[in-house]
Amino acid sequence: MASDKREMSRRPQNFEELVSLLVNRHAQVIQGRPDRGPGRFKTEANRAGATFFVAPELVRGTLSQGFEIYRSLTAPLDRAIFMMFLISEVHPFADGNGRIARLMMNAELVASGESRIIVPTVYRNNYLMALKALSQNGITGALVRALDFAQRYTAAVDFADLDRARLILDRTHAFADPNEAEAAGVRLVLPTPEILAGA
Repeated sequence: MASDKREMSRRPQNFEELVSLLVNRHAQVIQGRPDRGPGRFKTEANRAGATFFVAPELVRGTLSQGFEIYRSLTAPLDRAIFMMFLISEVHPFADGNGRIARLMMNAELVASGESRIIVPTVYRNNYLMALKALSQNGITGALVRALDFAQRYTAAVDFADLDRARLILDRTHAFADPNEAEAAGVRLVLPTPEILAGA
C-alpha cells in the first residue's frame, strides 16, 4: 500500500473520510492477522507499558476532535506530524497502530508532493523517545526535530536504485540495532558527498 501513489495521495476531507481511510488501510495492513481485528476499532482498552491509550468508547469522539485541529493546519509537515501523533495517541486499533500512524503521516506528505519519512532501524529509539516526550510531557520540539531529520535523511537517499540505496543505508548506519548503536556511540548520519560518491 505504501508504494501505491494513488492510495498514498488520498487525504481525508471530512471526519467520515478519516474513519474510512483508517479502517480500510488498517484492514489491508493487518489482513494476515484476523485475530487482531483488521479494519475494526478496538473493543478493549490497550496500553504500552505504563501508557494507557484512549478508551474504546471514546475513540471516535477523540478522533473527531483531533480532526478539527488537523483541518486547521496548513503546512504539509505539520499536518503529517499531527496526523501521526493523533493516531499514535488514540491507538484506535488492537494492533498495528504505529504502522497506520506512519502510513497516514506519509500519505499527507505524498499528497503534498513532499518527501516521505522513513524511520530507519537505528533511529527507532530517537523517534520513540521524541514521541514519548510529547505524549507524556507535552514537549513538541523533540518530535518535530526527529521527524524533520528523518525526512531530510529519506530525501537524501535515492531509492530508485535498490542496490545503491542499500549501500547508502548501510554506510549511514540505518540498519544498526538501536541499542547496540547507542552503546557504541553510532548515530544515523545524513548521506554526505563522500558516502554518495562511493555508492
